[in-house]
Amino acid sequence: MTPDPNSERRSERARRAILDAAFDLVSRKGFAKLTIEAIAAQAGVGKPTIYRWWRSKGAVVLEAMREELGDDFAFPDTGDIAADLTTQITAVSRRLVTGRMSEAFKGVMGEAQNDPALMKEFRETILEPSIAECRARLASAVAAGQLRADVPTDVMVDLFYAPIHYRHFLGFGDDAVRRSADLVQEVLLGLRPRPDAG
Repeated sequence: MTPDPNSERRSERARRAILDAAFDLVSRKGFAKLTIEAIAAQAGVGKPTIYRWWRSKGAVVLEAMREELGDDFAFPDTGDIAADLTTQITAVSRRLVTGRMSEAFKGVMGEAQNDPALMKEFRETILEPSIAECRARLASAVAAGQLRADVPTDVMVDLFYAPIHYRHFLGFGDDAVRRSADLVQEVLLGLRPRPDAG
């Protein structure tokens, strides 16, 4: 049986309205006050429509986050690892402290602590692809002699990005944006190739 194109268009409109409503509400009211009822009312759909596609408000907000982010966190490759890290880390910091993304991110992360399925989806759809892209860029810098070969790229990722999330979740996000370039330079002091002592 051929799918009804009008039905598909209606479904996509409803899906888009739900994601837009969820992101708007979480940015204005915060994740704790967000409800499926409120999302449905603002999107102009029934609760069963939402539950047909998502199992919780956290899952709705996570998908809204993915669509909002798009390729915003794509890792540049200009050949200068310091410049590329500064550009990317500043972009991540800025996105995390803007109202819409900040509230959504903190809310999903809080919910995911008690929802293993949500944590798994977050890791697989947002975190792990970003980490893989970062590791690939760091590996190319190692190959180019810009970074030490004896430090695993996983450790490098932690050194660069852990301070961002630490400051974000403790309420110092604005400071993280201001200090992005300094952070990169300080971490690079320990990751630059060491002169041959021999």
